[in-house]
Amino acid sequence: MKVIKRNGVEVDFSREKIYKAIKSANEEVRSFDEKDAASEATINTIATRLYERCRKRTRATSVEEIQDMIETELMKEHAYETAKRYIRYRYWRSQVRQRNTTDDQILALIENDNEEVKQENSNKNPTVVSVQRDYMAGEVSKDLTKRFLLPADVMRAHEEGLIHFHDADYFAQHMHNCDLINLEDMLQNGTVISGTMIEKPHSFSTACNIATQIIAQVASSQYGGQSISLTHLAPFVDVSRQKLKEDVIAEFESIGLCVDDGSIEMSAIEAVTERRVREEIKRGVQTIQYQVVTLMTTNGQAPFITVFMYLGEAKDEQTKKDLALIIEEVLRQRWQGVKNEAGAWVTPAFPKLIYVLEEQNIHPDAEYYYLTKLSAMCTAKRMVPDYISEKIMLQNKIDKNGNGNCYTCMGCRSFLTPYVDENGQPKYYGRFNQGVVTVNLVDIGLSAKGDMRKFWELFEERMELCHKALQYRHERLTGTKSDAAPILWQYGALTRLKKGEAIDKYLHGGYSTLSLGYAGLWECVYALNGKKLTEPEGEALGLTIMKKLNEYTAKWKKAENIDYSLYGTPLESTTYKFAKCLQKRFGTVKGVTDKNYITNSYHVHVTEPIDAFEKLALEAKFQALSPGGAISYVEVPNMQDNIEAVLEIMHFIYDHIMYAELNTKSDFCQECGYDGEIQIVENEDKKLIWQCPNCGNTDQTKMNVARRTCGYIGSQYWNQGRTQEIRERVTHVD
Repeated sequence: MKVIKRNGVEVDFSREKIYKAIKSANEEVRSFDEKDAASEATINTIATRLYERCRKRTRATSVEEIQDMIETELMKEHAYETAKRYIRYRYWRSQVRQRNTTDDQILALIENDNEEVKQENSNKNPTVVSVQRDYMAGEVSKDLTKRFLLPADVMRAHEEGLIHFHDADYFAQHMHNCDLINLEDMLQNGTVISGTMIEKPHSFSTACNIATQIIAQVASSQYGGQSISLTHLAPFVDVSRQKLKEDVIAEFESIGLCVDDGSIEMSAIEAVTERRVREEIKRGVQTIQYQVVTLMTTNGQAPFITVFMYLGEAKDEQTKKDLALIIEEVLRQRWQGVKNEAGAWVTPAFPKLIYVLEEQNIHPDAEYYYLTKLSAMCTAKRMVPDYISEKIMLQNKIDKNGNGNCYTCMGCRSFLTPYVDENGQPKYYGRFNQGVVTVNLVDIGLSAKGDMRKFWELFEERMELCHKALQYRHERLTGTKSDAAPILWQYGALTRLKKGEAIDKYLHGGYSTLSLGYAGLWECVYALNGKKLTEPEGEALGLTIMKKLNEYTAKWKKAENIDYSLYGTPLESTTYKFAKCLQKRFGTVKGVTDKNYITNSYHVHVTEPIDAFEKLALEAKFQALSPGGAISYVEVPNMQDNIEAVLEIMHFIYDHIMYAELNTKSDFCQECGYDGEIQIVENEDKKLIWQCPNCGNTDQTKMNVARRTCGYIGSQYWNQGRTQEIRERVTHVD
């Protein structure tokens, strides 16, 4: 049984400390008037009662919660004077702590004692100094944000879990969230990296090398995910082909063989050339895969990069054929995986891959169906790629010209709104998201106590609070000079502004987006009417809430000429934070707050038994109402020997839902070599830990665990709330 101290450190629960705290306050009372003091029996009763209550919990209890309980128990026992002294002492200590709130936090994370920070990001290793440095800077930024940069009502709502102001640890800086890199512009027209001119590459392998340098630079200039398209690399395959063909001809001529005199056939030259082209593609793809995995950005993690694979983007047939060669190599290398420190092939977290299902690859008789089969094999083994349905996306993403558009998300799920430039052409690469604020729908649902009139009143209040917080995000970026991140604003990743020029014109008019996030729709609906989203009444109410959320973003957009967009938040550590805040405010409510997590966005609850196809069909209705970002998934067992079933799910995705993924497991125990599923078990402190079922190893540093948690793969473990959620997932395929 653990207690979370204010600096985030977990310590063993001590009944003696509770006893001493009450005893100390009681002695003050006794010094004034003996009759007002609580008895020794009362103090012991309270200490024991609290100990037992906390012992029965499935999560660690915070110091603040314990102090709240002490006050309540003292009042129940009519020890009013002791309660008064205790409250005064607590207030005085609070004032002392507020003089400097960051020192303990920083020291705790440096010593790797802060449990919440240790498991805040499933792709950051908190023992590494670069990660610690980023977290230290983040603590300072959060302190500035809390005291100076955000209004008290927004900050209070954030701390109480009514809303979540994302990435407060970066808010002090003039940084944006995520984007689509205009790799085509940077490669075709050149760029500048760290003051060095990078000209248009003369080969595919060089283009791949430059791309990885761009990825690293961009990752260090923002705090969210980024995406690139393989289509932008494809033209350089033919550049290499022509150069390699010249080399092959020269080599044949050097040994006396020439096309002109008939001593060598052109077909032989082309065959050798194509073999060398494939070798170069292999080297180029290896460069991207291994550099992305091994690069470490200034925030202490590998770049959060998504690679987009869409044949429909190719501008001509030759580029499309070359793009298919690149996609094939990417899938083959990802299927193989990367070697861990023990030399075993494991699943890397990045780059995330997205494969577009389209008419030219979805049917067995289609020209590129072989890529789809290879993609299915890769998904079954390595959990990627994820899938976008061109068919459904063209229906969902209609621009002002009335045309449907198909494009990648930024990072794991954040989608830009359709946009047409001054030339009447759709534009996506070079655009970005300004930031996210998420509303905790569960809190509104519980606060309304089943009264729908009250629910909509509270809903209005929370929407305006989120709007206010989002405006602060927008204002923080307003006036930012291009010099803040030259790779983004001056050298083509997003645009090409002059030095000293402000980015303001890209914050309006739909060029960028601001995201209103939402979480816990499942629990919100259940709190209001006792129905699940999988039941007709629950589904109807859930869709009504989603439509209402969109009404607010539309209203704000019309008033301010800023593209506010509704975003299905991928809660990671925040799912645990929201759950704890809800339990503190409302206690344990069956089906609502009886877990240490809440459900992401509109998803069906992870414990709900439902068929994969039913789940995708249901969630497609909600996904269409989440234009700023959403992804659905189905949980599957090991499918490596059942690729036909994977393909069947992929076909269903193509016909029914815009963006979806298949979740499986990919683990390895370094102690015994076991490569099956590492299990989650409960230890003697009722803490969830990972354990190899083969040898019993529980040392997290000696196992590789990969799980998809929020649209991307995590490999650095998770907090107790998210770990419980992973443990309780049911499969949707038999």
